[in-house]
Amino acid sequence: MKFICERDTIMKEISVAQEIISSKNSMSILSNVLLDAREETVTIRATDLRVSFETRIPVEVVNAGTTTVFCEKLLGILRSLPSGDVEFELGEGNSFSINPVFKKINFELKGIESDKFPEIQLASEDQYFELSQAAFIDMISQTIFAVSDDETRYFMNGVYMENLDGDLVMVATDGRRLSYIKKTPQEPVKEFQGVIIPPKVLNLIRKLASGEGTFSLAVTEKNIFVQFDNQRISSALIEGQFPNYRRVIPEEQKYRIAVKKNELLEALKRVSLLVEKSRRIYVELGSEVMTLSSEESEVGVAREEISCSYEGPEEKIALNYMYLLEPLRVIDTEDIAIQFSEPNRAISIYSDPEKDYFHIVMPMQLD
Repeated sequence: MKFICERDTIMKEISVAQEIISSKNSMSILSNVLLDAREETVTIRATDLRVSFETRIPVEVVNAGTTTVFCEKLLGILRSLPSGDVEFELGEGNSFSINPVFKKINFELKGIESDKFPEIQLASEDQYFELSQAAFIDMISQTIFAVSDDETRYFMNGVYMENLDGDLVMVATDGRRLSYIKKTPQEPVKEFQGVIIPPKVLNLIRKLASGEGTFSLAVTEKNIFVQFDNQRISSALIEGQFPNYRRVIPEEQKYRIAVKKNELLEALKRVSLLVEKSRRIYVELGSEVMTLSSEESEVGVAREEISCSYEGPEEKIALNYMYLLEPLRVIDTEDIAIQFSEPNRAISIYSDPEKDYFHIVMPMQLD
């Protein structure tokens, strides 16, 4: 095997491959990236057995062939080289050489034969449907931060996605908060049972997607598949029964607070500077005023008032400030609405005007 490729082009794809590969993997072949050169194209594959990545880039193929090499070292070598064309050649004994065309630099990596590399799962073409990249990125951004990291409740360690009467719904929860978004795709969505998608593949999709145009998505019983122009990603799904999220969504809430998003966001950042490990802040509501305060501690206390629109009884609510801060970071309107019925029951956070997403937070205990 021998091919020539521009350094920056191949380095970009190898860096994605390295993100997939688990550094703690006991199988040495899984620390490798597969390179398959033929017909003026090199195919690059990486997998950790749960998430897989494949891409194709144009190259000048001198001799067709295939091998696998240690991905982390290959990426380090490429980063050290100057920009320009690089020659890659597989020699005797699976010795893989890397040489810049216009510099006298030579690296050799020991390869492993490609027949030991795991097969990557594929979906049939008729299982794919088209989705707007921008819409799907928005769905990921509005939910992924609410995923639970409690491994004992593994069924909440991902984002739930379902086809709800032709609409695409994504939900995440950690048991104390819930994030929900629903989109109506321009093209019909294939029927599939609700699935739980691991955050690793969603973060990868968000990173690779340009946000323009569409990409193809397929969902099977145990896997999800995504196709971009020259890239394919697949991932095993999380098995288990996702909680009945509909029971958590309040049907009606008596009181509504309207506030400027950025004013609340900045006040939260300041008050949280003196919040201890509990992450507890207090929100006191009065006529036209919202007061945020931290718990008194040995360090001190922070308190800030901001204006709001509120008609209701004076109340004091204890919240994990991160559960308020993270939704505010992804809401894309200047104003927000916060709704509740009682200070110890679910609080809902909406964009104002209301859009296709919302966030629900359970209060903490008042001291």
